[in-house]
Amino acid sequence: MQFIAMKTNDGKDKGEIALYCRVLKVSRQGFYGYLKYKDRPWKYKWVSDLMWEILKEDECNDTYGRYRMWEALKLRYPDKPIPGERTIYRIMEEIGICHRPRRKPNGITKADKAARKSDDLIKRDFKADKPLEKCVTDITEIKCSDGKLYTSAIFDCFDVAVLGLAMDTNMKAPLCVQTLRNAYNAYPGLRGAIIHSDRGTQYTSSEYRDAIKLYGINQSMNSDGGRCHDNARCESMWARLKEELFYGRYDTEKMTVAEVKELIWRYFMSYWNNRRICSSNEGLPPLIKRRMYYDSEKGMVA
Repeated sequence: MQFIAMKTNDGKDKGEIALYCRVLKVSRQGFYGYLKYKDRPWKYKWVSDLMWEILKEDECNDTYGRYRMWEALKLRYPDKPIPGERTIYRIMEEIGICHRPRRKPNGITKADKAARKSDDLIKRDFKADKPLEKCVTDITEIKCSDGKLYTSAIFDCFDVAVLGLAMDTNMKAPLCVQTLRNAYNAYPGLRGAIIHSDRGTQYTSSEYRDAIKLYGINQSMNSDGGRCHDNARCESMWARLKEELFYGRYDTEKMTVAEVKELIWRYFMSYWNNRRICSSNEGLPPLIKRRMYYDSEKGMVA
């Protein structure tokens, strides 16, 4: 429409309108309707301005799709009449900030078929009614200029908070043990929780099993012959990390391990846990949902 308006001097050159409308497959009625309303103020300009403010808050916010943008607007501006999700999508399309996912990573751990396994206590049920009840853990690989960086994390199924995080240039058992130690030191209430993993050699090692026993954790593993769906929650977290932090933003193969490590630590422990809109938490960042849970528990006791 804008092109036709430009070529026809806003419809004043009548002889050209029919030609351009026919070539561009636009009805003349539609074009005249566009001319009628094009100079009127856009009624959703104020919403688009709020969206740009949200995008400025964190560099990873530009990966928000329509649902998370809608949740972010309601959370940040509770006193404003935020329109519905479908309208939010149309506004995002209009101002060119619609985000479309690219790709998802595959798992990298390899199962040790000869090692003793633990039962699958999760059975693909990744819902939890309270914090520190069910957790999932896994490792992902990121290529850097001076080698590979392996990131291990433990996520709480209650609010997808990162409880423990560790990184190294190898993916041996000590990496997973350190992740477990970091999580337990930060959350001693983890004792008695279920921590689910795949059947990688790291998780079937005696070193990891000893740590599990030391911290009083109930170990759970993918079912025999299971696929990535048995630990789909973790696979989803890694996909989000790479989609939101790296793809189209940082070329990790031109960065050192130390530089990438700092980015990941800041992403998970600062942005993910405290500020990132999480659709599975009804828009709440993980630790905000956790605090609300504990506040409600205190209220019930009082």
